[in-house]
Amino acid sequence: QVQLVESGGGLVQAGGSLRLSCVASGRNFSSYAMAWFRQGPGKEREFVAAISWSGGTTAYADSVKGRFTISRVHVKNAVYLQMSSLKPEDTAVYYCAADSLFGTIRKRCDYWGQGTQVTVSS
Repeated sequence: QVQLVESGGGLVQAGGSLRLSCVASGRNFSSYAMAWFRQGPGKEREFVAAISWSGGTTAYADSVKGRFTISRVHVKNAVYLQMSSLKPEDTAVYYCAADSLFGTIRKRCDYWGQGTQVTVSS
């Protein structure tokens, strides 16, 4: 069982930066692939970024590629999402997720956090 808690959300102006954190607890956290998803107002939840258990492989949605960076620090049981050049379209609730398979994490995840709100003003 893995529990995920996100933090770091808030209000930021367009062009600014923000770093989200996800702290995990439970067994075998380091063996899980991790991902970030987001859900904007009136939209379906969408994939943002993912990272393999080793941290050696990452994947990004085209909409955030070059602007967002996902990383993890196993000793801290944490995964991060560094966001830069933020746009109003990035406004959403951001969710941390974990799954045993990196290859399918975009489509399904075993564990989810409660989410943290990110609001980007014009």
